[in-house]
Amino acid sequence: MTTNDTITATGRTTSNSRITSSSRITSSSRSASASRTSPTGGLAARGGGSAVPRTPAAARTYELDRRHVFHSWSAQERISPMVITRAEGSWVWDDYDHPLLDFSSQLVFTNLGHQHPRVVAAIQQQAATLCTVAPQHANAARGEAARLILSHLPDTFEKIFFTNGGADAVEHAIRMARLHTGRIKVLSAYRSYHGGTDLAINVTGDPRRWENDHGAAGVVHFFGPFLYRSPFHATDEAQERERALAHLEQVIALEGPGTIAAVVLESIPGTAGVMVPPAGYLRGVRELCDHHGLIMIVDEVMAGFGRAGRWFAFELDDVRPDLVTFAKGVTSGYVPLGGVAITGPVLRAFDDRAYPGGLTYSGHPLACAAAVATVRAMEDEGTVAAADRLGRDVLGPGLRGLAARHPVIGDVRGVGAFWALDLVEDRASRTPIAPTGGTSERMGRITAACRAEGLLPFVSSNRIHVVPPLNISDGDARAGLAMLDRALGAAEG
Repeated sequence: MTTNDTITATGRTTSNSRITSSSRITSSSRSASASRTSPTGGLAARGGGSAVPRTPAAARTYELDRRHVFHSWSAQERISPMVITRAEGSWVWDDYDHPLLDFSSQLVFTNLGHQHPRVVAAIQQQAATLCTVAPQHANAARGEAARLILSHLPDTFEKIFFTNGGADAVEHAIRMARLHTGRIKVLSAYRSYHGGTDLAINVTGDPRRWENDHGAAGVVHFFGPFLYRSPFHATDEAQERERALAHLEQVIALEGPGTIAAVVLESIPGTAGVMVPPAGYLRGVRELCDHHGLIMIVDEVMAGFGRAGRWFAFELDDVRPDLVTFAKGVTSGYVPLGGVAITGPVLRAFDDRAYPGGLTYSGHPLACAAAVATVRAMEDEGTVAAADRLGRDVLGPGLRGLAARHPVIGDVRGVGAFWALDLVEDRASRTPIAPTGGTSERMGRITAACRAEGLLPFVSSNRIHVVPPLNISDGDARAGLAMLDRALGAAEG
């Protein structure tokens, strides 16, 4: 799953960064520096004035951006992008040279943090050897990247088709399923995001689909499980699972199993709200797909590569999909790369039949070198286990502690380094403080207060997603939770 641009107090963030100076800020000095960040520094400047000027380089960057760059998902005259000038580890610096603790991992992709030396060095070394090559030729980085990715998937997966990112990975996975089955329809969940290209945005369920949906993409949406806002009036996880599966089974029956190529779903819906499905739900979807001869496509673009405390989040339910899409964390976002992992039965359809699809930059050497370095660093540094422990020992308990102190938090949910706070008008009604796909004055105050504290949040509708780098230190993670605590207090006080 790809995601929407992160809305912060200062507008939409960028993912550009430069190699930082050699000076490293410790956890304690970072926290102190961030806490001294003036609320009138970055924030007031975007409101029309500040006693603190932008650095000349940042001022030039901002000027060029506003004059020449067309931003995604945005009304162009209503945005004021924050300039990121440099980054290191879990921290970024803005156009006023203020440090910000990156609790967004940008768009949930800097799984190894910013400027990881092994990944940076691998890109540099690959550039010195072979910057680019056409995809019909074999190159060492691509082959090794495919081998490493497959080594962390079930042995039913045999090959990788590389794409430029998550949206085109979803596009190609659906194309493979349609060609393999000879059917057109695809089922996907309403609470989902699968990318911004034409088919991927139609498979998406959230409101960004509406203006792009002409009803001609062969997509049928269904309700997935979400106990906190259950469409099935369930009272516990087991009920939610069974009723969600019964609903999906009915949709399949009424649409006609013989017309459906695939079910596409995120292992953990990310941008839609970090909704970890009930135990057994993915296995139930697998059983329905097997019974009706449907391809099961699992979107791991956001949840994969350690974000959920597993290499791939579908492992949490011990299920084996037919196709898996990935992107984001595979390179920690340093160079764009995505892909489709393909199992044997789907693969056999193209043994003697040409696959009618491709991409100019499929398996680009610089991107694949970044993937090789990222996966090896994660293996050597125990990153996946660290993310699992971070969720159990730091983020989960810390966020539940915030909920005990702040009534605006209606629900805390997540796993690993993948969490969301659902903010509500009151806990009895569970009314969101901002509409789906939109924002509100109250949500804006909370986001601004986070920024004033020195925290860069990921905000979507009425939620704050807590999605820091997987290798964030416990000290920085706790500092970020303290910033969030103060921001909620200030905004709600």
